[in-house]
Amino acid sequence: MDDGEKNALLMFLEAQRASVLAIIDGLDVESLTTPVLASGWTPLGLVEHLGYAERHWFQEIATGSAEPLPWPGDHTPLTTPRPPSVVFAFYRAQCERSNAVLASTPLSAPPRGRHPAPLGDEITDLRRIVLHMIEETARHAGHLDIVRELLDGKTGLGPR
Repeated sequence: MDDGEKNALLMFLEAQRASVLAIIDGLDVESLTTPVLASGWTPLGLVEHLGYAERHWFQEIATGSAEPLPWPGDHTPLTTPRPPSVVFAFYRAQCERSNAVLASTPLSAPPRGRHPAPLGDEITDLRRIVLHMIEETARHAGHLDIVRELLDGKTGLGPR
């Protein structure tokens, strides 16, 4: 039963990840790095944030450790000084690492790391980590969808 449930969870997570990338596909560097909303985040910064989230939840929390980041974290949250190629490679690499953790760990495995309360109190096993990442990725895909519409009017992008 664990494999069937894992496959279902991974299918939904992968669909949301694909939506994130499809929604911003075709945007030029200026559109990817320009804040559209008053809060100041950029589409590229949000993709980098999702890479950090994948790393945090599947590596730091699920396994208790993560490889050091290749750059300092000294920038405004949800923006990035890195070029799109670097950010997209980072995001894809973190997703691959997350998939490897999911493939090699039972859904019932308790986390080895700890996220602060109150959310940390809800994360009792890998299953809830995956569910949280589906939620987080879907929420940010929605943010990107709105920004894409504001940028060039395109809507309905992505597999779902």
